[in-house]
Amino acid sequence: MKKFAPLLIMIIIMLNIKVSEPKNISRELPYYLQSEKIRPLFQLVNKELQKELERKLKQNKSWAKLINNEKMAVGLVDISDSSDIKFARVNGDLMMYAASLPKLAILLAAAQSLDDKTLPETPAILHDMRIMISRSDNDAATRMIDRIGFEKIESVLTDPKYELYDVERGGGLWCGKRYAKDSKRYPDPLMGLSHGATVTQACRFYYMLAMGQLVNRKRSIQMLNVLSDPEIHHKFVNTLDSIAPGVKLYRKSGTWRNWHSDSVMVWGPAWRKYILVGLIDNKQGENILRELIPAVEEILKSQARHKAVEKWMK
Repeated sequence: MKKFAPLLIMIIIMLNIKVSEPKNISRELPYYLQSEKIRPLFQLVNKELQKELERKLKQNKSWAKLINNEKMAVGLVDISDSSDIKFARVNGDLMMYAASLPKLAILLAAAQSLDDKTLPETPAILHDMRIMISRSDNDAATRMIDRIGFEKIESVLTDPKYELYDVERGGGLWCGKRYAKDSKRYPDPLMGLSHGATVTQACRFYYMLAMGQLVNRKRSIQMLNVLSDPEIHHKFVNTLDSIAPGVKLYRKSGTWRNWHSDSVMVWGPAWRKYILVGLIDNKQGENILRELIPAVEEILKSQARHKAVEKWMK
């Protein structure tokens, strides 16, 4: 039977057979999993997904050049099956300027502070948390930084519970400057960036959120609500609005000059459940990020079909 596998795969592709939902899929986030069953994302690098991501990205000569020159980084996590999470990354530990994307760090520090009761849970604070993400409101982000403080943000990012900034792994998420002119910088220790990220650590943020591991389940749900339904429809969201209207999105992006970043957790039917992060240092970054969505979705859909065939053959 195995020798007929390539033919079966071709038939499935030609007939466009839909891939069914995994039986153990949760209908909502965060996933309901016992903590001992949640493996660190670093341990979930999948060889096949890694190979396909590298191949797909480097098919585009412009992208390949950017990747080789460390001007482009991509992270992808397949979360369609909670028992078989798959991670792949290109330039995963390359820390790049990420503009507003590190507002994710402010969000986590705020949620931790709310839970610690060092920050009051007032309507004004909850509103600022929402609009600094959904609208990328710089004034709201600056107010949140002033309430929390850079020391608290750093302590949360470097906390062993999270390690979302780790000098041993190339850095990660960092927010070290108010989103206002003439603000004092609090640069990251490794690269000296005021607002930085690596795709690996940004993927870990969403992965831990999907598992209910950021602060606790209650605060993870709160952060998911803040990240849901983005109000800025560009980059990743622009494409997803077109090819998958109505799909649930949890998202934060960033733009400044030539630096373009985006991060999204897509929660749709069947195979369309994934985390994608892109960091680009190029004036065409907006278009590159738009084109990245169909490229990775082609990979995920193909892998889901292969998995369906393998399951059928057993």
